[in-house]
Amino acid sequence: MRRIRSARAVLAAVAATVATVGLAAVGAGTAQAATPLPKHVFAPYFEAWTGESPAALAAQSGAKHLTMAFLQTASAGSCTPYWSGDTGLPVSSASFGSDIRTIQANGGDVIPSFGGYTADTTGTEIADSCTDVNQIAAAYEKVITTYDISRLDMDIEVDSLNNTAGINRRNKAIKLVQDWAAAAGRTVEISYTLPTTTSGLTSEGLAVLRSAVTNGARVDVANIMTFDYYDNATHNMATDTQTAAQGLYDQLAQLYPSKTSAQLWGMIGITEMPGVDDFGPAETFTLANAAQVYDWAVAKGINTLSFWALQRDNGSCPGGAAADGCSGIQQNTWDFTHVFAPFTGGTTTPGDDFSVSAAPASGSVAAGNSTTATVKTAVTAGTAKTVNLTVSGAPAGVTASLSPASVTAGDSSTLTLSTAKATASGTYSIKVTGTSASGSHTATYALTVTGGSGAQCTAAAWATGTVYTGGQQVSHKGHNWKAKWWTQGEEPGTTGEWGVWQDLGAC
Repeated sequence: MRRIRSARAVLAAVAATVATVGLAAVGAGTAQAATPLPKHVFAPYFEAWTGESPAALAAQSGAKHLTMAFLQTASAGSCTPYWSGDTGLPVSSASFGSDIRTIQANGGDVIPSFGGYTADTTGTEIADSCTDVNQIAAAYEKVITTYDISRLDMDIEVDSLNNTAGINRRNKAIKLVQDWAAAAGRTVEISYTLPTTTSGLTSEGLAVLRSAVTNGARVDVANIMTFDYYDNATHNMATDTQTAAQGLYDQLAQLYPSKTSAQLWGMIGITEMPGVDDFGPAETFTLANAAQVYDWAVAKGINTLSFWALQRDNGSCPGGAAADGCSGIQQNTWDFTHVFAPFTGGTTTPGDDFSVSAAPASGSVAAGNSTTATVKTAVTAGTAKTVNLTVSGAPAGVTASLSPASVTAGDSSTLTLSTAKATASGTYSIKVTGTSASGSHTATYALTVTGGSGAQCTAAAWATGTVYTGGQQVSHKGHNWKAKWWTQGEEPGTTGEWGVWQDLGAC
């Protein structure tokens, strides 16, 4: 899976001591057998290198299952995997253990993923790095028993697709793990995540699955990355997903001639990339595409629906390029998750839901004047419901109003921002939040004020989704504030004298 190259480089770590524990030793300490994943599961990728809490984001987004990316060695030649190749994040309960237990307690689970673009281009994918099949198998078993999970994912792309020795070692190790799991009474599934064309796997990707068959390794899910085609063609990303999956189905039918049509579709996984992918705007996966893919996936009965990645499911950079932390399109936070989440279990359809956006998303006004923007709503699932609109984030000297303040999803409202001459010059994030019975969504309008006579706050503006720790300062509504302790989502000025935020005065 791709991510911004500079972020990958930062996470490269020094080599660590190679694990010498044998396959039998790891297997001897098995935890209670994990609960198998649902027959149909939505499991978006979680970018583990960000320092965020997977349990917190799972709860906020509604994604009960996560694919945790990535496990790799700290250096080529090592047999010891770490999260993100970071020696400070070993495979142990101290690394994500509490989060994973919380996710499991809430009825979900995680799928640890080995490999990824960084590992696959630096020789740190464990089967490329380690030449001992038993140690590779031991590493897989350690992840399974440490986190008590029932599926491992192998993300194999770029250089790893051409490493024949590594491909065979990986599949031999998978076979050892599957034999161990069968003897221990555990359910352990294996998914292979592979790049695709719009008509199915490349010859290199198909060779990975052929090697699995040759080495007796069972592949439970063949998961294709339906993005980053880089073919300079015109794309309807939803249609391309369907043709790519049909091509994969035909390839699997050749590899597994005894399987029924339902069984073949039941071993297929799809991973999308919300918004703009690495190629650019010509390959943009929209919310309308997501709804189309959801309906198709339910109808076909595929196994896994996913996207890269949970942290990108927000519209904080509309019009931008592919990035680790946003989709590059106008959307509400968790819009794609809300479309795909009901896929888990395969028995429900998305409930009523809507989106909120501002058009334009930014504007400039001279102090003492006014500007307007159109607040648009749209039905993203189910039927249209009443949406109540509110505005927050306006600084001192700016008055915000909405007309009307309540609409039916699909209708629009006018946002008017009136500024006083004493308004401080600067750029401010104005939040328009829509609330209905299905929940709330927020759009951001960037207001730039010029020529104002007031003093501008210099501290970073408070953001509802940001975690703040004791001592950190923010600006909000013309005042500076200092956090007394850890906080997230508590608006300065609303927590009272004894609350988390200390008012440092006007700025």
